[in-house]
Amino acid sequence: MLQSDFPDGLILPFDAVGKDDIPLAGGKGANLGELTRAGVQVPPGLVVAADAYFRFLDGAGLRPQIEHLLRGFDANDRAQLEGMALELRQLITGVPMPAWLVSPISSAYDNMGGGTVAVRSSATAEDLAEASFAGQQSTYLNVEGSAEVVRAVQNCWASLFEPQAIFYRARAGFDHSDVGMGVVVQRMVQAERSGVMFTINPVTNDASSTVIEAVFGLGEAIVSGLVTPDMYVVDKASGAILERRVVGQEQELVRRPDAARGEEQCHWAPVPFDRRFRPKLSDEEAGELAATGRRIEAHFGCTQDIEWAWADGTFWIVQARPVTSLGL
Repeated sequence: MLQSDFPDGLILPFDAVGKDDIPLAGGKGANLGELTRAGVQVPPGLVVAADAYFRFLDGAGLRPQIEHLLRGFDANDRAQLEGMALELRQLITGVPMPAWLVSPISSAYDNMGGGTVAVRSSATAEDLAEASFAGQQSTYLNVEGSAEVVRAVQNCWASLFEPQAIFYRARAGFDHSDVGMGVVVQRMVQAERSGVMFTINPVTNDASSTVIEAVFGLGEAIVSGLVTPDMYVVDKASGAILERRVVGQEQELVRRPDAARGEEQCHWAPVPFDRRFRPKLSDEEAGELAATGRRIEAHFGCTQDIEWAWADGTFWIVQARPVTSLGL
C-alpha cells in the first residue's frame, strides 16, 4: 500500500488503498481504491480510515459501553434489537468529534476543492468476497462544508449499529467489536441517469450476459424501491442487446437547489413529460457499460455488482463489489 500524505494514516486517498486493504479502508473504500488504481473512471475521493473510528471509540471511552450493550442480546427480538441499536447510535453521535479528527478531515475535504461530496459508510465487514452487507449502513449525498462532512462521518460510524446491520452481523457470525468503519468522502456526481450492473444474470445465473438497471436521477431511487428501473440484458461476447425493458418514470431523485446546510439535500422532482417514457440507455451506451463491467470483472477475477452514474457525457463507476449471497 502507498503511504498516505496525511498524518497518522487517518486519511487515505483512493490511490493509497487497494483490494487487500479492507481492514484499513473498509470494503467500499478498498474497492474504490482498487478501481482507481486500475484506471477505471471513478469520482475522486478519500477514505477516513477505520483506525480513526477505533481511536475515537477508545478516546471517548465508548468501547466498554458498546460491548456491554451487545452482550447476550437476542437478534431475533425486534423490540430489543431496535432499542439497543438506538442507544448505541446515540452513544456515538453524542460525543463531540475531537480536534485531532476534525482538523485532518476538514483539511482533506478542503484539499479536494470543497463543493458537494457523497459521504459513504465503508465497514470492514462489507463488500467481501464471501459476504456482502451492502446497504446496511448510511450514505449521505450532496454534503457540503467541512463541518457537515465531519458530522456525516460521525453519522456513518453510528450507522454501524443500525438494527439491520447488527442483525446481519449476528447471523453471519461476525464479532461486533472487531468490525470497524472506514468512511468514503467522494466527489458527488449529479447523475442525470444512474443504476446498477451485474456481470452475471442474477436471476438465471447466466455468466455470459450482463444485466443493467437504469433510472433517471440519482441511483438511490433504485434502492428506495420507489422507482422501477429500465432493464437491459447484454451479451458479454458481442455487446448485443438480448433483452430490453423500458419503464416510464414519473419522478426522479435529484439535488435540492434551494436546500440550506443541515437540511435534506435531495428531493423527488417530476420527470419532464417529454423524456418520461424514453429509454434510459441507448444500445451503444448499454454496450459501453457492459464492456466496463467485463473489464472490472476481469480485474477482480469474479462476477461483480456495480453501481454507475452518468453525468456531463461520462459514465462514472461509484462502486463495485462481488456478487454474493449470504444464504441467511
